[in-house]
Amino acid sequence: MRLTVLGGGGFRMPLVYRALLDDTGDAAGRCTELVLYDTDRTRLDAIGAVLAEQAAGHATAPAVRATTDLDEALRGADFVFSAIRVGGLEGRAHDERVPLAEGVLGQETVGAGGVLYGLRTLPVAVRIAERIAAVAPDAWVINFTNPAGMVTEAMQRVLGDRVIGICDSPVGLCRRAARALGADPDRASYDYVGLNHLGWLRRVVVDGRDRMPELLADTALLESFEEGKLFGAEWLRALGALPNEYLHYYYFNREAVASIRQAPATRGEFLREQQARFYTSAAAGTTGALEVWERTRLEREATYMAESREATGGWQRDSCDLDGGGYDRIALAIMRAIARDERTTLILNVRNRTAVPGLDADAVVEVPCLVDAGGARPLAAGAVAPDQLGLMLSLKAVERSTIEAATGAGARAGSARGAALRALALHPLVDSVTVAARILDASGALTHDVPRA
Repeated sequence: MRLTVLGGGGFRMPLVYRALLDDTGDAAGRCTELVLYDTDRTRLDAIGAVLAEQAAGHATAPAVRATTDLDEALRGADFVFSAIRVGGLEGRAHDERVPLAEGVLGQETVGAGGVLYGLRTLPVAVRIAERIAAVAPDAWVINFTNPAGMVTEAMQRVLGDRVIGICDSPVGLCRRAARALGADPDRASYDYVGLNHLGWLRRVVVDGRDRMPELLADTALLESFEEGKLFGAEWLRALGALPNEYLHYYYFNREAVASIRQAPATRGEFLREQQARFYTSAAAGTTGALEVWERTRLEREATYMAESREATGGWQRDSCDLDGGGYDRIALAIMRAIARDERTTLILNVRNRTAVPGLDADAVVEVPCLVDAGGARPLAAGAVAPDQLGLMLSLKAVERSTIEAATGAGARAGSARGAALRALALHPLVDSVTVAARILDASGALTHDVPRA
């Protein structure tokens, strides 16, 4: 089986390879060839050095091939894992800084920063989907490219349900909640509903019993893990659910923005400098590339959402949350389920169909799905609380306006600028149409040349 990774020179690629090396399942459905595609040969070489060290001692390690030619990378692929970053970390830093200058949230996927990143990314993602349709029409696409929900929905307009979006945030939340209850995360089932980076865990079922009421009632248990520390027991009990960590930017927006503005660097700026050091060191070959990568990865995980943690007391992440990845294991589970018909249930970004009442059939939602050889099918979520559905509808309108602006789909407003302005101004975290217009103008999102993938 051949897996092609778009963005194969990305920093987290070794996590995907680690998951492939750990796959001890049926050889007929195992990845035997890994093709890495990236626009930057230097990055490919650095990551290739890390993967070569990882493969040492693994007799069945997938063969690795790297290329900067997109069609060559796609040809013959059974699965395509898309994890591109259009504009690199320089682009991310820019998308974060422009909104912050206006006093509103600057973040990679949430708020105005997420809209700007979508405008930057969507044209490239759609072009990639068109090349997949032409060169590898039978391939399954697993999308991790952010903003994952809107990118998945845009790619589905070309490739249909063969595009499945993934994110590691929901599975991390579910596993932390189960561990807090003293339960085996792999033996529990989870009722989760939302959009990407906008979801809620509503039930944790262990041995047929929902233990969420027990968790919400116990302040010590509730505040023993990340989401409890972020949101606080009182607010979680008021909600009656556990929000995805990214909802901290909505529920505690003032505190989050203040903390980010006081930080010496945005997350994008920090990662830009950190990863530049890694790639320089790995290319120099003065020490083992794998050792340098692992040291950099641990620093990256330890500083994840540092500003939000600082705004809620300055606590440190638990050691069990520093393993990294999560999305790599989800991607492997999808491939195994489809290639080997190993039925499983995963929280994924898929077309809604009828799973979430109140959203149309084509809206990409993030819900538990049954996955087998036929792909991923969403499980019915049932009634959604009005506050949750309201936010989902608002954000879906933002996502679709961003897709329209970036791809010309629909042209309801008659111009890309009108759709982009609507996307920014309708976002709940942007408090003024005037501010939205200034952010759009300062970003250059509609006038600069988008880097090619």
